[in-house]
Amino acid sequence: MIRLACLVVVVFSMTATHSAAQTPTMPSTLRYGSGLLDVPVSSVLPHLNVTATFSGFWNSLGRRIEIDESGQPSGFGPARSDFFGDFSTAVGLFDRAEAGVTIQSLNDAAEGGDLWGLFGRVRLWEPVDQGLGLAVGGRYLTSPNYTGPGVGGAVQYAPGRLGFPDERLRREYTNADGLHTNLSLYGVATAYLRGYDGGVLPKNDMTFSLGYGGGLFGAGGGLDFYAPGTNSGWFLGSAIHMAAGERSQLTIMAEHNGIDVNLGAQFDWDGVRIGVHGLALNHEWPTDGQFSEYQKPKFGFTLSAAVCPREPGLRCRPRGMRRVEPDTIYIPPPPPDTIIVEDASSGSVLAVGDPASMCLSTGQNVSIEVTAAGDTLVGSPPVSIRSLRPAMTFSGSYAGAAFWYLDDEVIVFEGGDFGKSEDLFPVDCGQILRVGVYRGVPVFAVVNASRPLDVIFIPVRPGVWHRYERGLRRSPSSFPLTCARCQRGRCQTPKSAAGTSSIVSISLRGGSIATLSPASWSRLSVRRSTSSVLHGIA
Repeated sequence: MIRLACLVVVVFSMTATHSAAQTPTMPSTLRYGSGLLDVPVSSVLPHLNVTATFSGFWNSLGRRIEIDESGQPSGFGPARSDFFGDFSTAVGLFDRAEAGVTIQSLNDAAEGGDLWGLFGRVRLWEPVDQGLGLAVGGRYLTSPNYTGPGVGGAVQYAPGRLGFPDERLRREYTNADGLHTNLSLYGVATAYLRGYDGGVLPKNDMTFSLGYGGGLFGAGGGLDFYAPGTNSGWFLGSAIHMAAGERSQLTIMAEHNGIDVNLGAQFDWDGVRIGVHGLALNHEWPTDGQFSEYQKPKFGFTLSAAVCPREPGLRCRPRGMRRVEPDTIYIPPPPPDTIIVEDASSGSVLAVGDPASMCLSTGQNVSIEVTAAGDTLVGSPPVSIRSLRPAMTFSGSYAGAAFWYLDDEVIVFEGGDFGKSEDLFPVDCGQILRVGVYRGVPVFAVVNASRPLDVIFIPVRPGVWHRYERGLRRSPSSFPLTCARCQRGRCQTPKSAAGTSSIVSISLRGGSIATLSPASWSRLSVRRSTSSVLHGIA
C-alpha cells in the first residue's frame, strides 16, 4: 500500500508541470475547499496553494418540528434562533488534486459533540483552452454523538447537509429510509467558456458544472422536513467570473446541490475573499409557518483567504482564462510594380556582407547581411539600412522607447509579477511563441513552456530582446535611463514621422518586414526593375 501511494505521488509530480491549465480562479465553497457554494467543480487548487474559509448563516424558527424513531413527526418544540458556522482549509497537490479538512461543529456531548470531516478531489481532465474538465472526489463526515438523559446510546446518528449536529437525523428509522451521509462520493464535469469581451460587462468567463453523487447529494428523500424533494443525486451549478481589476474578481453563482437551490456572490482581492449567499430558496413556504431549518430560506456570509507560496508576497491574484489573439491572415495584394532603390550618392548597389538572421516582434525570422564595417544590409540585392534612416522602421511593436521599460517597471502578466533581468540578447523566432500582449508590445515565451510561465521575452528593438523573470525585483538604478528626446526635464517617446498615409515596405523571404515613409523618397533615386527590393503599396 505504501509503495502504491509513493508511485501515485511520483506520477503526480512528473505530470503536474505539463498539465496545468489556465481555468478561472474558483471561489471558496462554504465547507469543502474550492468550487461554487456547496457544489464541486472539476478544477483544483494550484500546487501548494492553501485556502482557509469560515462561513456561517442565521436561522430563526417560531417552532421546531420533532421526529420520533419511525421518522414521522411527533410534535413541535420551542422556538429557536441560531447562528451556525463552519471552518475548512484546503491545499492543492501537484496541480492534480485538492484535499482538506472541514470542522463543522465543536460542541459538548449533550449537543452532539464534535462534527468534522475530510474531503478531496482528483482532476482527471482539464482543457488547455475552452472545453470540458472532469474530476472525481469525496466528502467524509463523522456522526454526531449525543449522550445525556433520554438519549439512547445505541442510536446511530447521521450528519446533515447544513453542517450542524441534529438529533433527528439517524442512519436507521423503523418506518422510513435512514440517512447514509457519512461518505459522499461524486463525479463532476465542468465546461469552461470565455465570455464576450466586447459587451457592457468587463472581461469575464463562464463555468457550467453537472455531476452525480451519493450521500449528502441525494439522501433523505423520505423525510419531508429534511428533503421534501431531491434530484436523486444529480447536482448542477453555473458561475460568471468577472474581472474587477488587475488584482480582483467578482464571481456570481447559482446552483442546485441535489436538494436546495442556492445563490451567492464572492469578491476576491489578491486572495482575500468575501461572499454572501442565500440557501434553500426553492422550497415552498408552509401555510402555518416555517418549522424546519432545512426548508426555510437562509442568508449568510463567507470569509476566506488564499496563500500562494509560489507567487510574490504569497498573494493569490485571481486569474481568468487566457485570451489568445487570433492568428492574422494576410491576403496578398495584386502584384505591384516593382522598383529598386539605389544610393543616390554612390550610384551603385552596396556590397554584400555576411549572412545573418534577425527575429522581429512579429515572430518572424528575417535574413540580413552584415558587412565588415558593421553595416546592416537588407533586400536582394542588399541595401544599407543606414541609407534609409530615419524614415524606415521594421514591422512590429517594440518596448525600447516605452516609459514602463525605461523605468524598469514590473510587468503584470497572466496573474504574475515579472521583473527585468540583465539579459539583452538576440533570439531565434523558431524557439519562441507569442503568448500575449503587454501595453501594446507582444509577449513571447519558449515554445514548450508550461503555465504558469516563469520566464517571458520582450522585444526591445528589432533583433534585440529582454528577459523577464517571475518574482524578480531589481533596483531602478540597475539600468541607465535613456530616451530619444527630453523636454523640460521629462523624457518623451519620439513621435512617428509625418506623412505615413502611404508607405513603402521592404519584402524579405516571407513577408513585409520594414516600412519607408514618403518623407525619405527625396534622398533616393528609384528606377523600375524586374527584381524587387522594395514594394510600393497604397
